[in-house]
This record gives sequence, structure tokens and C-alpha cells, in this order.
Amino acid sequence: MANNNTAARPTAKVSYRDTLKSMDTEEHIDLAFYRPIGYMWACLAKRLGVTPNAITIASIFLGIGAGIMFYFPDMWLNVIGMLLLIWANSFDSADGQLARMTKQYSRLGRILDGLSGDLWFASIYIAICLRENITSEFFSAHPWVIWVVAVVTGLCHAKQAAAADYYRQFHLYFLKGEEGSELESCDELRSRLATLSWSKNFWKKLTLTFYTQYTANQEALTPSMQTLRRELRKRFASGVIPMDFREAFRAKSLPLMKYTNILSFNWRVIALFTSLFLQMPWLYFAFELIVLNALLVYMIVRHEHICRDFTKELKDGKY
Repeated sequence: MANNNTAARPTAKVSYRDTLKSMDTEEHIDLAFYRPIGYMWACLAKRLGVTPNAITIASIFLGIGAGIMFYFPDMWLNVIGMLLLIWANSFDSADGQLARMTKQYSRLGRILDGLSGDLWFASIYIAICLRENITSEFFSAHPWVIWVVAVVTGLCHAKQAAAADYYRQFHLYFLKGEEGSELESCDELRSRLATLSWSKNFWKKLTLTFYTQYTANQEALTPSMQTLRRELRKRFASGVIPMDFREAFRAKSLPLMKYTNILSFNWRVIALFTSLFLQMPWLYFAFELIVLNALLVYMIVRHEHICRDFTKELKDGKY
């Protein structure tokens, strides 16, 4: 993502297609709606000298505003919240597209990008809890229940989003190489962290500390993937992975990309908006806890199996 300390360098005109991560990992709704709008925002921001991180921060305020609108049982206010959330996500698309346009990347931008979505949904969760406790007969009688459900749902949401992001980055690593992916190694991040001083590099070390922990959580979900990464480093010490291996892994990983997209924004929002139109916002929590958790488990099991198969092939001397 963006680096606020780095001025945008003059670049040739970047086409819409160039601002996409890859067709492998793009979702149909994004391609039809959010990416074209995001590209227009990105082009405008580039002309005005607005940084990707500034767009991300603006999206945070829009997303929190959406959550506030979902507190009210009035459907017109809910619709305003829906429009604000759609606007926020168009900015979330634009910040990445602008970063690719201007070559402004940093871990701070990546952290901000993840944090923005967390803050949107935190405000939405709080709004749903407060709303249910004054509009639902059951939750009014047992106000603590919806808060417990919201906390559990939030923890699951964090795992779902982290896993989806990690699988996409791993796929992009084999599709585009290191430059086309934001895949990191926790061991390398810890080594860099050890070289920083709290007194001299406070903000940089704080940012890297959060990012390292985020990466550690992703690695903990994927033990077989980490074994495969170690085997690749051992087998190809130069870091150059043969094209036949990259293509073979991409072919196996590609069918799972549709699941990473379902675990991201669009399908969550479809479920959220449906629950609001039905005047039963608690249904959104049920969707995350039942449907998305089942999908997460399925995706992890499938991906870990793929990684074990490729690790065995490497050890047997293939590639």
C-alpha cells in the first residue's frame, strides 16, 4: 500500500488493467463495480496529489458512519448507511489501485488497509448489538447474549479475513513472484524488528511489531504451507522457483480463490444488507458464524492438503 513519507514519482499513464492485482484473485462484483469506480477515484487522487493512505483514512470515517446508520430501525437511515459502506469500499479499492499507479507501498499502508475494514465492522457490530437490545424482545430480556455473540463473531471475522488475505498473497507469489505479492516471513520480520530501537525508531518499530504479529497469526493457521515454504527455500536456495512448479501450484490454488473472495467484503455485505432489509440484523452474525466459518475450515483443509502434496513431490525430487 502507500508510503506517506515517499513522494509520488512521475510515472507513465497507468491503465485500468494495470491497477488490478491479478485476474486470478479478482472477484466478479469487484470487477463489475468497485474496481472501475476505484480507478476513477485513484485517477482523481493522483491528479490532486492525495496519497493512498489518506484515502484509506477517509474510508474509515465513511465505514464508521455506515455503522452508526445501522443502529436506527428506520430503513431510510439504513439505506444511507448502505450507501456509505459502498462508498467506503470504493475508497478501499481506490487506495490499492492508486498505490499501484504511483508505486507507493509500505507496511503501514498494508496495516491501515486491514485496520480500516476492522473498524468498519467493529462499528457495525456495536450498532447491531445496541439496536437488538432495544428492538428485540429476546435480546432486551438477555442483553448480554448479543454482545457475547458479537465478540465471538468478531474473532472469527478476523481469522477469516486474515486467512483469505494470506491465501491470496501466496497465490500471487507463484503467479507474479515477490514483486507482485505482499507475502512475508515471520522469521525475517522478527530479524528486522530486532535491529530497530524503540528510542530511535519508535513508530517504525511499533508498526513492524503489529505487522509481525499479524503475519505470525497467519502462519499459525497454515502449518503445511510453512513446511512447503521451508522446503522451497531448501530446494531452491537462490530463491528462483522453476516455472513448472509455479504453474502447477497456481493451477491447484486457483479454484480456492473464489472462496477467499467470499470471505472478503462483498458477500458479507450482501448478507448484512439482507438482514437489515429483513429487520433482523442478528442474522448477519449467524451468517458469519455458520456459513463463513464452515467455508474457512473447508478452505484451510483443502489448501493444507495441496501444500502437503507439493512438499512430498519436492522431497521426492520432482521439479
